[in-house]
Amino acid sequence: MAVAAVAGRTRRECLLGAALACTALAATAASVASGHYMRGVPVVGALVVLLAVFHARLLSWRSLISMTILVILFIPIRRYSLPASLPFNLEPYRIVVALVIVGWLMTVLINRGTRLRASGFERPLFAYMGVILLSLLANRSRVEAVGSFTVKAITFFLSYVLVFYFVVSVMRRVRDIDFFVRLLAAGGGVLGASAIFESATHINVFNHLSTVIPILHYGGSLAPETLRGGGLRVSASAQHPIALGAALAVLIPLAVYLARSTGASRWWLCGLLMLIGLFATRSRTGVTMLIAVAIVYIVLRPRETRRFWPALVPLVLAIHFAAPGAIGSIKQSFFPTGGLLAQEKKNSVGSGRYATFGPVFHREVTPNPVLGEGYATRVIDPQGSGLNVPAAPITDDQWLGVLAETGFAGAIAFLWLFVRAARRMGKAARRDRSDRGWLLVATTASVVACPVGMLTYDSFAFVQVTFLMWLILAIGACALLTKPEEWKQSAPVRLRRGHGATMRQRLAYAPG
Repeated sequence: MAVAAVAGRTRRECLLGAALACTALAATAASVASGHYMRGVPVVGALVVLLAVFHARLLSWRSLISMTILVILFIPIRRYSLPASLPFNLEPYRIVVALVIVGWLMTVLINRGTRLRASGFERPLFAYMGVILLSLLANRSRVEAVGSFTVKAITFFLSYVLVFYFVVSVMRRVRDIDFFVRLLAAGGGVLGASAIFESATHINVFNHLSTVIPILHYGGSLAPETLRGGGLRVSASAQHPIALGAALAVLIPLAVYLARSTGASRWWLCGLLMLIGLFATRSRTGVTMLIAVAIVYIVLRPRETRRFWPALVPLVLAIHFAAPGAIGSIKQSFFPTGGLLAQEKKNSVGSGRYATFGPVFHREVTPNPVLGEGYATRVIDPQGSGLNVPAAPITDDQWLGVLAETGFAGAIAFLWLFVRAARRMGKAARRDRSDRGWLLVATTASVVACPVGMLTYDSFAFVQVTFLMWLILAIGACALLTKPEEWKQSAPVRLRRGHGATMRQRLAYAPG
């Protein structure tokens, strides 16, 4: 009976796939014959056929999370959109995230087997959400003035939170956690390689995706070519070189975990590519976050970290030859002629962090110190948003932006989220010497790097790196919810998949 059912289902799927394939070919032929050939027709047809034949696998939770990660990593946000006559750009990541969240919420409501799972970070997260609500209620006139802009920002924030709980709720097995860590680390390696290529050739491969995926509409790059120290600051799939450096900084620890747990050299290669790519951005923020990552490893794994000091010289040489001038330009940006503070003082409000901090703090934070001026009521480009309100200066400091919008209550609640996550994950990592402990070291390092980086750039303005922050936070929460015994039981499978495990690791998990 079971075989017959499977055979029948396979036969029906084949017939359905054949029918849809014929329909797609007919639609393509009709568009060519009519003289109005549309490049997107074959692509859409192929996607429909794949969905019909492999819908069970393509619509599984693992596939949906993978699709979300791949779209966020490799389709530049605010650079590509889909053809549609809507009041907003129909970007691929918006469609994917919306479909995933709606599908998951419907499943939670309908299927009793799908349960919402607590992450362990609810208190600070709900406290911050409560402060956001109170800040909006306390500043109704400002909220009414910006209207749709605030609604859009709240929708963005809720999408981060829902994706976070989606991952926490469905990622319950060790092999699933390991799979998504591999996907993120491998994706980071690809971004690092593309950044190195861009630095050498000044060609951003992500600006040419529409030639591979015709349905994508290229709207131009938001990060025009900028130089620092005579070298190009690369951006790859990110919205800005700073955002790319921040994204690579939070992904590097995942590659370190995989290299340590599997012994496979390819993960060291991914980490090296990300490290070189980070320096190719010539971003002080990325380097500062990397230093925070290193400090976490020194604190949580001091003995193992000391063993890597001899590798610093080869790493510096690799960075020097793969991204010439990057180290020198970053050093010059940290220690400019006359000093960094003197350089920042020369900048005007909105064009320098130091010059902007005082005026924004006194004009926006001081009058409303507790709840701020209202979440997402600071509009940097009111004309581009169709609003008739004064333009707010760019802070290049997300913590200053949080203070201005939600006051000290919001800043403390949001900082509490990072502190609670880092303390819980770090405490568990210190006690656990298994692969779970090493993953928790990696997620702790990434989580600590995020608030450090927020001091020197507007992180909420860059969707890709913000999504990565919430995804890594979710992976850390999932690791905390598992037991060390589960990781020991799955270790032989992970080592076999690594193909690069040392003989000592293989013997340790060999049967008998």
